[in-house]
Amino acid sequence: MRHDDACLRKLRNTHPGKVLKEEFLEPLHVSSHRLAQATGICHTAVADIIQERGRITADAALRLAKFFGTTPRFWMGLQDDYDLEERQTAIADELEAIPSTG
Repeated sequence: MRHDDACLRKLRNTHPGKVLKEEFLEPLHVSSHRLAQATGICHTAVADIIQERGRITADAALRLAKFFGTTPRFWMGLQDDYDLEERQTAIADELEAIPSTG
């Protein structure tokens, strides 16, 4: 394991819902209800994302990007990074057992 990998593993994996809440909704004073109404994302889905129980789908990424003036890839990247880290942690022992050709 490289030193960089060890440092990264000490940090908590950040759910995209936390980013949505703390970096967008709170600073802009946008409620989850207003976000749901403006974007057409189901309020339950918005609440699930914010409470770190749901995931950002391609549809939600497109809508969030339009509303916040970002890109869909930004939102999908947050979700992909989160999913990869969660899965890597879950199957770490299995991955360690896989031989590398490099």
